[in-house]
Amino acid sequence: MTHRTAVLICSVSILLLVAPLSAQTTSARAAGPLQKDLAELVATPAVSGYETQLGEQIRSKLTRWHPRMDNLGDVIVTIGSGAPHRLVVTPIDEPGLVVSDVTTDGYLRVQRLPQFGLPPIYNELYAAQAVKVETRSGKWINGVVAGLSVHLFPGRMKVPNPEDLDDVYIDIGADSAAEVRAAGVDNLSAIALGRSLFDLGGEEYAGVSVGDRFGAAAVLDLLGRLDPAKLKGTLTVAFVVQQWAGARGLQRILSTDKYDEMVYVGRMLQGAQVPGVANMRRAPRQEPGSGVLVGLEQTNGQLEGLAADLEQLAKANGISLTTDYSAGILPRSYLPPPAFPPKWAHIGIATAWPNTPAETISSGDLNALAKLLDAYVGASGSGESGGTSGNSVNDPAAVRAGKRLTDAEILAALTPVYGVSEHEHFVREEVRKLLPPWAKPEKDDAGNLILRVGTAPAGAKTPAILIVAHMDEIGYQVKSITSDGRLEVATVGGGMPYYFVGHPALVHSANGDHEAVMELPSGWDQPRFEWPRGRDVLYRVDVGARTPEEVAKLGIQVGDTITIPKAYHPLLGTRASGRSFDDRIGDTSLISAAWALGGPLKDRNVTFVFSTGEEIGLDGAAAVAKRLAGEGRVPEYVFAVDTFVSSDSPLESKRFGDALVGKGFVIRAVDNSNIIRPDLVERVIKLARENQIPVQYGVTGGGNDGSAFVRYGSVDVALGWPLRYSHSPGEVADTRDVEALARIVGAIARSW
Repeated sequence: MTHRTAVLICSVSILLLVAPLSAQTTSARAAGPLQKDLAELVATPAVSGYETQLGEQIRSKLTRWHPRMDNLGDVIVTIGSGAPHRLVVTPIDEPGLVVSDVTTDGYLRVQRLPQFGLPPIYNELYAAQAVKVETRSGKWINGVVAGLSVHLFPGRMKVPNPEDLDDVYIDIGADSAAEVRAAGVDNLSAIALGRSLFDLGGEEYAGVSVGDRFGAAAVLDLLGRLDPAKLKGTLTVAFVVQQWAGARGLQRILSTDKYDEMVYVGRMLQGAQVPGVANMRRAPRQEPGSGVLVGLEQTNGQLEGLAADLEQLAKANGISLTTDYSAGILPRSYLPPPAFPPKWAHIGIATAWPNTPAETISSGDLNALAKLLDAYVGASGSGESGGTSGNSVNDPAAVRAGKRLTDAEILAALTPVYGVSEHEHFVREEVRKLLPPWAKPEKDDAGNLILRVGTAPAGAKTPAILIVAHMDEIGYQVKSITSDGRLEVATVGGGMPYYFVGHPALVHSANGDHEAVMELPSGWDQPRFEWPRGRDVLYRVDVGARTPEEVAKLGIQVGDTITIPKAYHPLLGTRASGRSFDDRIGDTSLISAAWALGGPLKDRNVTFVFSTGEEIGLDGAAAVAKRLAGEGRVPEYVFAVDTFVSSDSPLESKRFGDALVGKGFVIRAVDNSNIIRPDLVERVIKLARENQIPVQYGVTGGGNDGSAFVRYGSVDVALGWPLRYSHSPGEVADTRDVEALARIVGAIARSW
């Protein structure tokens, strides 16, 4: 659905839990055990206080060491005996949300864990993102954070603030509090962002919670290589919980035993306010690629104690090691802190975009960290870490040629296929495959896919009808490649910046898809940060390269497109969530109608068009309209099938766009590009009721493909379905509305 305001869609994405990346994905390299462990750790949510599943997963990897789990959830392994008694400890929890209330209409209200200590835009980057919600049984179900719809945004005076938790609602597809609770969700259920591990050119790893899991991955690697016969003294390894919530796991470990040395393996931590400097806190400054870091509250002077010993080990083993600022690993508390071992050090690696969905670490740094831990323990064997396989890729867009699918199955096949405006070829081919065998569509010069449904001869007394849905989606395009290997990208289409910037991304090139992250603009971590505005704004994308030559080796070029990763996520009941429902639902309705028709209509003049370039100005539809006018074949009626952006959301004004999800297809009587005559609105309503199809009608924003035909004499009758959170990663629709839309398309083709 086209949106012609200056609102941006900035680059790309959040990761959907184990998101399918389509058949085009290019893998940078075969995953090693360390990366596989990291991928598995990242894929399992572990909000502070809710780490049990991840703890059990870690225990299952360590059975040879007979691990124990204490009643707080810490996973502990003790190997060897005697002195010295060394402790290697790493946290496993992450920031997240917890349900604080369930509204009468089925939305979840939330509180944040932790409540403090995260970037000012942390809440904002959750907006319109896919999430996982934990049920009473421990199962994680799909949800989405409600987001503002860009087509309903212009002109509003009092707009909800995505930074304010009072304006954060979670949608799991329920219509009532009773449905929420029947699904096993209630107050205190944990909520975490969807995620998977992104590999940026084999050089970096990115994704939600990467900075909270690299330590556990490195320590698992240590235990996977350890030969107990070579161990001197006693080694205790602890994977601790609730580090973000008062370091309770670490305090438990330090309070229940005595250790001669401790190595804490975890992220560098932001500090307190800098005295006399407004809005500035002390923070780590090293970038990924800096090697192993030693965290110090005072970074001047020489290293001492265990930190100095680790420095010597690093030099002896050719490991890069440097210092960086980090606040203390034990926060202030009401009680005196437990005593630390006589010798201890905090080590870790740098993270870019810390505590955002785009958080990024260097693969080389992670390998160096694992190597230093091996050297410190001094008991490495010849084996490799016992990590299991990484995330499996499920491709729901597989071809099922010649088989009729349900509308939900068609939509699930179309949704994961990528096709930014003017790059719709993969979508076009998927549409071809999903059409019935009798359908023989043709591609025109503008890339539109055109299917003659009616075969009435010229001059027949039947109206010429064209039904159109667009294939393209919003995204980005590479405009230049910088000297430091970043891509500078411009928007294609429109959306809210915080839905996409600061999230993982995919770069679509001639040789496949490349995993990336969208870098945040300068000042993103400051309290009064404002998103840049204007269509000329360029954003930077990191694909793991550091020179233009490295970008070229990946096969990425100027003109390539970028999107947010996506998948089709079933919600409760008949609801579903996914990006590009606008307009894959429209495409689905035409495909489904073609199957229902059973073959060409001999006495009808009906054409289905799957159009290109709608999001950038109705380009494909305009080309068809101009060509048909030149041939003297202007259709009498054009039915443009596109989103009805709905205000059926706690964030939207009900002043317009008030069509309810799950209550039927919608007649777009008024939008930004067209007004339907009232008698034609009534005619569609009558046709729907005659066929027992649920129907709604109303006023919404945006434009539609049918308006491109009006200047040549056609009548534009726009149809749609209610969509929540338009042009976002978390669009929500109801498959009952998809079915109603497909049925009205079929009824129009037969009898309008």
